[in-house]
Amino acid sequence: MIYPVVAELARGGLGVTACCRVLGVSASGFYEWRGRKPSARELADEQLTAAIAAIHQSSRGSYGSPRVHAELRLGQGVRCGRKRIERLMRGAGLAGIYRRRHKGCTVGDPAASPHPDLVNRQFTADRPDRLWVTDVTQHRTGQGWLYCAVVLDVYSRRVIGWSIADHLRTELVIDALDMARWRRKPPAGSTVLHSDHGNTPHGPSGSGSAPPGCSAPWAPSETATTTR
Repeated sequence: MIYPVVAELARGGLGVTACCRVLGVSASGFYEWRGRKPSARELADEQLTAAIAAIHQSSRGSYGSPRVHAELRLGQGVRCGRKRIERLMRGAGLAGIYRRRHKGCTVGDPAASPHPDLVNRQFTADRPDRLWVTDVTQHRTGQGWLYCAVVLDVYSRRVIGWSIADHLRTELVIDALDMARWRRKPPAGSTVLHSDHGNTPHGPSGSGSAPPGCSAPWAPSETATTTR
């Protein structure tokens, strides 16, 4: 609509008549629009914009229209369309933080010989400590990236070992595995440890050499990584 543009220009010091002439609208129509009471739809948009701004501020400016819409619908029970949220956020100058997709924290070594896949996508176990799976995830914090290695027992679906650090060196995974071994103490050779390429330390059953302090009393198993 042209009249809000005329009002904005008039607040900047330009004459209403000149603005209306340049934009091709009548000055009388502008004054009639300015004196008109807000419609029910405009009042509802104003209230909804205030709620959107509060959600956006509480998320520290990170929420975009999908998350704001979900918070309104699921968190506050407000029935509204997503396109309406997008329009009101755009009009209020609000936008979320869009992070670029990253390549992940696992990088395959083309020169390394991977362990055989002993699991073949069958992620089930008939007893505890028969099959462990491990992976590394990363999260951005206010002080930089934080990395977490986790070991999970497939039988119970419980996390049995973990390690958190600000680096991706080998000891991150070794610490998580040592915690799992210390807590569960599986018999030598009774456990299959499965991960994608890059997470399983080499030991006596695989190529390469085990890192210091790691005797690898399991059968290493790997599948091709999806985050190269």
